[in-house]
Amino acid sequence: MVKDLSVNLGGLQLPNPVIPASGTFGFGLEMAGTFDLNVLGAISLKGTTREARYGNPTPRIAEARGGMLNSVGLQNPGIDVLVNEKVPALRKIYRNGIIANISGFSVEEYADCCAKAAACGEIDIIEVNVSCPNVHGGGLAFGTSAQAAAQVTAAVKAVCPHKPVFIKLSPNVADIVSIARACEDAGADGLTLVNTFLGMRIDIARRKPILANTMGGYSGSAIFPIALRMVYQVAHACHIPIMGCGGVTCGRDVLEMMMAGASAVQVGAENLRNPFVCPEIVAELPLLMDELGIDNLKDIIGTV
Repeated sequence: MVKDLSVNLGGLQLPNPVIPASGTFGFGLEMAGTFDLNVLGAISLKGTTREARYGNPTPRIAEARGGMLNSVGLQNPGIDVLVNEKVPALRKIYRNGIIANISGFSVEEYADCCAKAAACGEIDIIEVNVSCPNVHGGGLAFGTSAQAAAQVTAAVKAVCPHKPVFIKLSPNVADIVSIARACEDAGADGLTLVNTFLGMRIDIARRKPILANTMGGYSGSAIFPIALRMVYQVAHACHIPIMGCGGVTCGRDVLEMMMAGASAVQVGAENLRNPFVCPEIVAELPLLMDELGIDNLKDIIGTV
């Protein structure tokens, strides 16, 4: 029997739930010559801000057991280049979901960038990264405060009333459920769980941090059980769709995320280790479904 891998994500029909995570797949164009991008359910594009950014000083990548640390610093060409050049070029060769990942350092910047993304017909979903520092609120990330996260969500939905808005939450909080609920109450159409964990490494010979920025985001297979737990908790507390993310490396991880409540699943750091991991997972899923007696992937969402 043919297996049905299709899922519905905030009203968008995807052929399968596998999505390269923002920051690990460029703007999709970079990978176009590697494999057929159309095997992917959707692509979450590199995080974008209002102005072009050159990112943090190097070194900004460090190895770690079970994953990696990054402190790239949102290097990107800016929102105008995204909507006028990158997305139209990608759409010429890719027919499935395009997700614009938007970052900002003020509520105004989030709203401005998301309004431009919403006006771009080729963008299907807007993913708002609230892990950025609030320059008008003492420097703490928007995503560490339920009130601040809700403020960003409301401002973005006000300028994106007709396009799905997913808020990408930081795991570096005491109570992710309260922040998720605040975003849902403020109008979020969905959530992405989770972004990277804050970590660091030290060069013991130099007695200095390896990263020029001292600390960075920890991602990779080691964070999967924690990310899965957060997806499960939020799925049981909220009523909007979730993109599960964090440490996913194989088809079994995708099924776990979906059983925990995710409607789609993003693959992040593993793309950097194995650029073919996403098509490999898409090919693996029907075999796992056959093994487990699953005919339709939608049937397992939130079954645990």
